[in-house]
Amino acid sequence: MPMLQRPDMGAAGAGAPARAAQRPPAAESDPMSHLLDRPVWASLTGPHASIAVGGALAQRYVRDVNLFASARDDSPEALAALAALVQPGDQVALLQVPQIAMPPGCVSVKDAPGVQMLATRSLIGEVSLDGMAPLSDADAPEMLALARLTQPGPFLPRTHTMGRFIGVRIDGRLAAMAGERMRLAGHVEVSGVCTHPDFRGRGLARRLSAAVAAAIEARGDRPFLHAWQSNHAAIALYETLGFELRTRVNVSIIERAGPALCRPGSSAGGRTAQGMSEGSADCESR
Repeated sequence: MPMLQRPDMGAAGAGAPARAAQRPPAAESDPMSHLLDRPVWASLTGPHASIAVGGALAQRYVRDVNLFASARDDSPEALAALAALVQPGDQVALLQVPQIAMPPGCVSVKDAPGVQMLATRSLIGEVSLDGMAPLSDADAPEMLALARLTQPGPFLPRTHTMGRFIGVRIDGRLAAMAGERMRLAGHVEVSGVCTHPDFRGRGLARRLSAAVAAAIEARGDRPFLHAWQSNHAAIALYETLGFELRTRVNVSIIERAGPALCRPGSSAGGRTAQGMSEGSADCESR
């Protein structure tokens, strides 16, 4: 959910006010903006259909790609279809603007409010690509190791196939990376932003985020992203890049539950998963 790591704050991001969590959403002029209310569903049934499983009522990403899943709507039939995609021992992530209705037979292990931000100014021409390089399948083991260390949100062995990723290497090591996650008509999400602890404080997260956003814009799409509402450092960084609050989002991590733990149709709630720091997660995202 994404869930973004608390970024390394270089000089450009330091001290910037985290206004997005407090101010009302900006006026929305994009005719496709309603797709952003259920971005996981729009992505799974659109550009990411080839890495989705499910049917007309509910879908999820292939298990080694990402944890996100979504029902088409909150009808009993759609929620039952979503529940069928959650296998014993599985966890899936739900992210949407409407309040999350719990699929039958499931329980939430983490709930948290997030924010969805949209790019409002062009970054083309402002970005230096010095020291950055595209990342590919050959880099996947290092990308996964960096993500496991820094926890930028759900990042699995094939998460890098969701879109383009770029990185910075220092002394041969993958020091930082950023890339693309959800894709829907006219919009692509900036995600997977993380920096190795040994290389923080150099502004790498800001530079990489700007480069990813500029590349999305150059292809004719509009960048957007998610962050935990409490992650003020990440929000402040993205505001310096021209991202503004579109809306708040609801995020839940759910799993199968015994009969005593879950009532079909109940609203999302329940025990909180341990070890999931909202300061280190991207509403992934992360």
